[in-house]
Amino acid sequence: MTYKSARFLPAVLAIFLLPVFAAGSDSNNNSPAPKNANESSADIKANNGTAPAANAANDPLLKLLVSKGVLSASEAGSLAGSSSGEMRDRLLSLLKDKGILSADDLSALHTAPSPAPAAALVPATLEINTVSPVTTAQRTGPPQTPPTPAPSGPIAAIAPIRTMPITPPKREGVLPSISIGNNVHIQPYGFYKTTAVYDTSSPYGNDFPLPGFIGDINGPDKIPEFHIKTRALRVGSKFEWLDKSENITVTGALELDFEGNFSRANNRNISSIRSNAPQIRLGYGRLDWKLSDKTSLNFLGGQDWTPFGSSTLPNLIETTGLGVGFGTLYERDPQFRFGINHNFGGFSLEPDFAVVLPSFGNLPTDITAAGAVVPNGEGIGNQLGFGERQGTDSGRPELQARLVAQFQLDHAANVAPAQLIVSGVQSQRDVVVLASAVPTAFKGAFPTGARISSDRKAWTAEAQLPTRWFTLVAKYYNGSDLRYYFAGQILGPFNDTTGLTGTATAQSIDGSTTTVFGLRNGIPVIANSLPPRSQGGFVNLGLPLSRWANADPQGRNAGWQMYFHYGYDQVLARDVRREGGGREKGDVGAVTLFYKLNPYVTFAVEESLYTTRALPLTATGKFPLFEGRPNREVNDFRSEIGPIFTF
Repeated sequence: MTYKSARFLPAVLAIFLLPVFAAGSDSNNNSPAPKNANESSADIKANNGTAPAANAANDPLLKLLVSKGVLSASEAGSLAGSSSGEMRDRLLSLLKDKGILSADDLSALHTAPSPAPAAALVPATLEINTVSPVTTAQRTGPPQTPPTPAPSGPIAAIAPIRTMPITPPKREGVLPSISIGNNVHIQPYGFYKTTAVYDTSSPYGNDFPLPGFIGDINGPDKIPEFHIKTRALRVGSKFEWLDKSENITVTGALELDFEGNFSRANNRNISSIRSNAPQIRLGYGRLDWKLSDKTSLNFLGGQDWTPFGSSTLPNLIETTGLGVGFGTLYERDPQFRFGINHNFGGFSLEPDFAVVLPSFGNLPTDITAAGAVVPNGEGIGNQLGFGERQGTDSGRPELQARLVAQFQLDHAANVAPAQLIVSGVQSQRDVVVLASAVPTAFKGAFPTGARISSDRKAWTAEAQLPTRWFTLVAKYYNGSDLRYYFAGQILGPFNDTTGLTGTATAQSIDGSTTTVFGLRNGIPVIANSLPPRSQGGFVNLGLPLSRWANADPQGRNAGWQMYFHYGYDQVLARDVRREGGGREKGDVGAVTLFYKLNPYVTFAVEESLYTTRALPLTATGKFPLFEGRPNREVNDFRSEIGPIFTF
């Protein structure tokens, strides 16, 4: 495994430096060296004719390629005695045979312009890395990155966050920092964000906002908190495996972050506050098959963003929760996804269909299947270890689909295309009660236990509309049982006990649901488990301040952006009342300012207000207690500021 400073750098340098070395570096030929930096090897060749190339023993370029493992000694020897033009063509063919160059590369290089001046091509500190057995430990420093070309035209308009772009990946589109052999390319990426956070009300101890009125949070005050948040470290790598067919592109990604659970170990108890455990965000492989210049098929297997609802996200500093219970709606889930993309000429359409792991975000209880309390949290440990039960116990997958239309809304320079998206989901939740857990009075009617089912059905409409003046991103969703997607006030199903008498309760097999048995017209039944119905969405408006001001794209003022955000999430009032009352709606308003110092460092500040509103509790007829008195709403004014380091 070796590091490379740019894609196929050795091959490209070999091709373009060959005339330079052949014409000016060998003492055995009669071609003079360039008189100045403006006189190229092509100029010398025109003035002096075609000189023979140096022999393999003395030519510096061929010696370099042999030492780096690109050429063998015999292959270098076979090039000796050729003219520089002939050597270039033969070297091109040889590199293609070795898999270093593709047919497209070969075609492009055959039509490439004359080589640039030698002084511009060979900087004094240039390091050439090729596919050779050099380990990281043998290197004296990190791989060098070629200079980034200056962007042409005005500063780019704000591009929407696109977790699942529909443009098919380009073959050899992964610019490798690491290569394994000739056919595996790896490109690492990531960011590290450290922010200082102050919440006027954060009663759960989290460093990200959650809806109010979760459990009994009645205390002496609003319980404000201050955090310095250092767990927003995200690292990942893009992969590409080159197939022998140029119509097949194989790519993948592996991404993780440290925003998950704390490590549970005795030596971490005291310092667990700064000892987060890494967790996988994304991990998948993708296959794209080019059917024609306008049509391609794709297949993805692994954990990725869900087609339902996850195509459109807001741009906020707070990304740990990213609007949990406040209108964002998104998820990442294991899946098999299939899609077809067709370009109609300026307008692209892609339908996607996915078979997804059915998940509902159950909260486990420390009990055994028989209903006994489990000591030391082993019930939760088993639940987290094996995964939740009520989705998989249905014995069927979750089905998701989306349709994306992409087009150029604003034809100004450096403006991303727009997208309109619709998506949907359908799955089933099954609650299983074992025979041993059935209440005694109902064992005769349910000798083998009981099973009750409910459905998740939901849809979204999403828009991403970039223009030179602003970028508008919006989403609306409507459906039932959306806790797993961080919506529906993260409420779970409720028992429909209307008309039941003589009731008794029992725990489900996973301990996450309390079921109700009762008599309806004298007949023993188990109450239906009904999912809460909800709706919500958000609007995120991005303003490219630097583009407005016609700032210098290469200057320090090229990276000013501002965002205005509003999101809301609401559960149907009658479903909240049947849940027992409490939180019914959450909304958030935020203003975010980004300043990009350079491609690697961004400073950001965000001011936001998170509000949760409640309905009276069914049991008391009063609003939930907060700060020692009944309150209809809870407000959290949140300030967050800090740098983001991108790599």
